[in-house]
Amino acid sequence: MDLNIKRKSTKTPFTGSLVDAYPHDLQMYKIPPTENVTLQEFETLALERVTLLRTLATATTLKGLRLYSEEWTDYVIGELRAQGLKYYAKLCATTSCGSADTDLQARRKDHIAHFILRLAYCRTEELRRWYIARELELFRMRFIIMRGEAVDAFFKLNNLRYTNISEEEQMEIISNLRESTAHSNIDNMKFYKVKFYEVLDLVRARKVYLSGGYAYIPHKDFVSVLSAQYRTHLKQSLAVACHHLGEIEQDERLVNLLKGLHQSYSGNDYSNSKSALPIESLDSLSMKSFPLCMRQLHEQLRSVHHLRHGGRLQYGLYLKGIGVTLEDSLRFWRDEFTKMMELDKFEKSYAYNVRYNYAKEGSKKNYSPFTCLRIINETVGPGDCHGCPYRHCDVAVNDIVDMAKKGHFQIACSRYFDAVHNSDLGLGINHPNQFFEESQKIVKGDVKLEPKSEAKQKLAKKEVVDDLDGINFDEDLE
Repeated sequence: MDLNIKRKSTKTPFTGSLVDAYPHDLQMYKIPPTENVTLQEFETLALERVTLLRTLATATTLKGLRLYSEEWTDYVIGELRAQGLKYYAKLCATTSCGSADTDLQARRKDHIAHFILRLAYCRTEELRRWYIARELELFRMRFIIMRGEAVDAFFKLNNLRYTNISEEEQMEIISNLRESTAHSNIDNMKFYKVKFYEVLDLVRARKVYLSGGYAYIPHKDFVSVLSAQYRTHLKQSLAVACHHLGEIEQDERLVNLLKGLHQSYSGNDYSNSKSALPIESLDSLSMKSFPLCMRQLHEQLRSVHHLRHGGRLQYGLYLKGIGVTLEDSLRFWRDEFTKMMELDKFEKSYAYNVRYNYAKEGSKKNYSPFTCLRIINETVGPGDCHGCPYRHCDVAVNDIVDMAKKGHFQIACSRYFDAVHNSDLGLGINHPNQFFEESQKIVKGDVKLEPKSEAKQKLAKKEVVDDLDGINFDEDLE
């Protein structure tokens, strides 16, 4: 891949016409980009693509929505718009072939970002599996919404020699198509005739009409044929990218970005709080508005009047993020620690670290509270009580522990949020301070909740667990 990175934010030249390079909204990403991009744009496009793929994952695993259903698609598009990714929302909502300037720029960003993420996700089997699964979901969603000339143009541009059957042939077998096809209102639906072995997944599920060794596939299901080809293409492309990774990483500007991209945080910045929070309210707030990781640290501090360095750092920055001032923070830590040590020892050994968190000592950098991914990946030793309790401790119940056992730690945290607030919000928790912020909206009445009935709670739990159990994470690499 020939992505040339420039430091200066000048206009990037492009060899050739954007119309010729990007004639269609949907791409198979067979030709890598060759234009120059600035380092800033490189990072921005990478983070936006990761946000897009995470939104797809959240729609299925956290919200429990059925893949490619209307509710699933609406949620994804709505989230993309809410996060400022309107160009992705447009590409996912309508697929066309044309040359409008806004369309061309969206296609360009989509193309470049896909190839950037290949470099970030080709490193390990686990990363490749996640990336392929998400990119396939994106591809299938965008193909399913295509209509009319956009489909024909896509086939022609990608040299796909598939044509839909004639109206006469369709009418001859219309009764068989109705009986064997899961979709309703097939009279105006295009059907394709392919060898049955190209769609064994549809044959296995008895979703197609078979005759003379051919399968008759409706447009909405034809994506199965293309998905198989696209999966193979992605697997091969990731292998090539991994082989050349050493050459790319000779540029030290890209190494840290690419290695840390999967764990990057793209949500709100909680380094500065908009309002002050009195420390006298921490005990009551911790019972409902603290995520379990922070509630555990608070209760440990209140119990033994001490936290090790990792716990002090994790909890101290969290308190800063929810609005505890430097003066109150010093008083809070001082009051607890001096219950088991002299005041002089606290001032000499611990006060500096509190001021350091608030950019008043050392490098005076305005540190942000730890994200969920940072906390999940913390190294926790004997006697430590920081880190993620769903990963590092045997604390949780029912579906919460089910999610934790399967490694879905942030989903477990979301389940904990719903359990504490008797809600069915299914928030995508990515940050402990987000947990606090959303909880306070409920406590203050800014968000109105309808308490879940017992039957609804059981149904929601079953649907989510069944969906997760039904996902074959190895399928995308077979």
